[in-house]
Amino acid sequence: MALLLGKKIGMTQLYDETGQIVPVTVIQAGPCAVIQVKTAETDGYNAIQLGYDDIKPNRRNKPQLGHVAKANTTPKKFIREMQLTGETGAEYKVGDSITVSIFSEKEMVDVIGTSKGKGFAGCMKRYGFGGFPASHGTERKHRAQGSIASFASNAGMGAGIKRGKKMPGRLGGERVTAKNHSLVAVDKENNLLIVKGSVPGPAGGYCIVRSSKKALKAGE
Repeated sequence: MALLLGKKIGMTQLYDETGQIVPVTVIQAGPCAVIQVKTAETDGYNAIQLGYDDIKPNRRNKPQLGHVAKANTTPKKFIREMQLTGETGAEYKVGDSITVSIFSEKEMVDVIGTSKGKGFAGCMKRYGFGGFPASHGTERKHRAQGSIASFASNAGMGAGIKRGKKMPGRLGGERVTAKNHSLVAVDKENNLLIVKGSVPGPAGGYCIVRSSKKALKAGE
C-alpha cells in the first residue's frame, strides 16, 4: 500500500474530458525520507517511519537529532509511522526518498487530516439539530437541545446522562479520514497530487495520503 506525507495547499477547479468543472484539492506530497524501518525480528512488527518538511535543528532535541542522523537526513517537522500488514518492508531502506511517483492517475486514495477546530458549539451547529419552533410560546429557547434526560434514565450508573448523548461541546480539531477520492493528476516535477473533492483540514495543514483500503478490497 502506497503512503505519503504532505501538506494541503488549497482548492481550485479543473475541467474534465466532458467539459464539466471538477472541484479539486492540491496537496504537496513528499519527498518523504525513510527515517526508520522496523521489522518483526527487532521490533515485533513490520513498519516504516516517514518524515516530511525540514525544520531547523535547534528546534529538535539531541535524541531526535540522533534519530534522523542515522538515516543521514535533516530533522523533519511531520513524522508518521505506517505499519506494514503482510509486507516485510525489505523494499524500503533507511535514507530512501519517496515521491509522488508511487501513485498513478485515476487511482483511489484516502486522505487523513485534522479537521478545522471551531471551538465550543451548540447542538444545532455540532449535530444539525432543528431547534425549537420560532413561533409563539418559545421564549429564549430557539437553539436549545431540548430534554437531555430524566431522573434514573441511566439506572445503575448513578442516574447520570448516558454516555455519548449529543450535547453542546468542542467541535472540530479531530482526525478525519476522507475515503475514496480519485487522483485527477500527479505532478512529479512539483511533487503535487491533485485530488478530486475536498479533504479535511485548513490550507497549510499536514495530511497523509494513502492508497484507498476499500478500493484495494474491491479489486481483490
